[in-house]
Amino acid sequence: MGLLSFFDRFKAHRADRSPWGDFYFEPTGSRSVSGMRVSADAALRLAAVYACVRILSETMASLPIVIYRTRPDGGKDRIKDHWLYHRLARTPNRYQNPFEWREMLQGHLTLRGNAYCQILANAKGEITQLLPIHPDRVKLEMLTNGDYRYRISQAGGTELILPRGEVWHLRGLSSDGLLGMSPIELARESLGMALAAQDYGARFFANDAKPTGGWIEFPGNFKDAEAKRVFRESYQQAQSGANRGKVLVLENGMKFHEVGVTNKDAQFLELRKFQITDIARLFRVPPHMIADLDRATFSNIEQQSLEFVMHTMTPWAERWEAAIGRDLIFDSEALEVEFDFSNLMRGDVASRSAYYQSGIQNGWLTRNEARAAENLNPLAGLEQPLRPLNMVEESDAQESETENASRTPDTDPESESEETANPTDAHLRLRFGALVASNARRLARRIHKKGVIGANDISLIADALGVSHESVKHWAKNCDPIPDEITLRKLLITLGTTL
Repeated sequence: MGLLSFFDRFKAHRADRSPWGDFYFEPTGSRSVSGMRVSADAALRLAAVYACVRILSETMASLPIVIYRTRPDGGKDRIKDHWLYHRLARTPNRYQNPFEWREMLQGHLTLRGNAYCQILANAKGEITQLLPIHPDRVKLEMLTNGDYRYRISQAGGTELILPRGEVWHLRGLSSDGLLGMSPIELARESLGMALAAQDYGARFFANDAKPTGGWIEFPGNFKDAEAKRVFRESYQQAQSGANRGKVLVLENGMKFHEVGVTNKDAQFLELRKFQITDIARLFRVPPHMIADLDRATFSNIEQQSLEFVMHTMTPWAERWEAAIGRDLIFDSEALEVEFDFSNLMRGDVASRSAYYQSGIQNGWLTRNEARAAENLNPLAGLEQPLRPLNMVEESDAQESETENASRTPDTDPESESEETANPTDAHLRLRFGALVASNARRLARRIHKKGVIGANDISLIADALGVSHESVKHWAKNCDPIPDEITLRKLLITLGTTL
């Protein structure tokens, strides 16, 4: 650390230099070409940087986190009774709630490219606390065996050394796979120019929005250089500090000439506006979200809000999910962690109603699932999906075509001649047997293909054959395991013809 850098740190406001303070652990930052020293904390002096960091941090902290356990059939069960869910969504540590914890870590990622947590676990290997560590206190150290560990500077000058397995490390964009790159360091020149412009504006308005400097016309000559210096100092003392704005009195024919506003000063606001857009570009935040509405319209704000979810927050969520799956979940557990974006993607009432209506009518969304999405309690009888009457599954359509092709005039009820307009008992028995055989053939093919008789199949068999559900349940117990298709068809015919 150079001597100049050391003294620059003593100029910082509100610096806590006590033994328990953070002053001696904070980075000094790098000086940009504009002369401004740029660091993560210095960049927060810019309102646009603070707004971008706050938006990203608060959005990530507000996303509901969901843990699933995968099933053998490819489905997923949502769980809340796992210790990992309690750490991520309930009590990450004894100091913070989950919103504050995730907001802090995302802020570290956004400004410094890295976020760290010390992992504390019990004897079972279950994580009991995730204690955040400020990235400026952490140093990654490579070992001779190719592994690495973390050196953490603590208050009072002590140092804590933790192995890789006891630190949860969230990385941003990295060039070596070990440490994330700081966006502030990468955009040092751009942010330095913005800081310099901000300081210039502050000095400009501190001088009553007038250009600094001016010149005095003196028709005569000063006696010597010392006389000129004394006059200059007395003039500055009479017009600065508490004397600012007082009437100026000049002698010996002197005239004061004020310097006018230059084109550079006139374009100051344009420069400031460009820097806001440049900072929004750095963090990939839509300008309208940090109150830059110069080019905003109703239509493009809606599209930019969707792009913010898809192209800004989704990569951050994927980064979190991958880090959690890598470091915090046992390999033997079939768990998946996801951030729920449904609240961010919610449209207006009309759009949501059209979405629910489409899902319910097409059978891929139940009415109770739609109620749950609107934070309404489920109702009895609304848990089954609806099936459109004019649509069937492809397998059922093929079965229906096969049955129609295999029907003969003798067995097709619709091919009855006019002679059967007043059927006898024999005709009724023949017709009933044909119907049972046709239904049995279709049901046997369906059940044999599935290899199991489920609750829906029991209801379907009972309705198709005109028998009671209890009879079908008793029959299904005797059909375990499922016989071949021909035998199954004969059993169904027997079941259907039993009165």
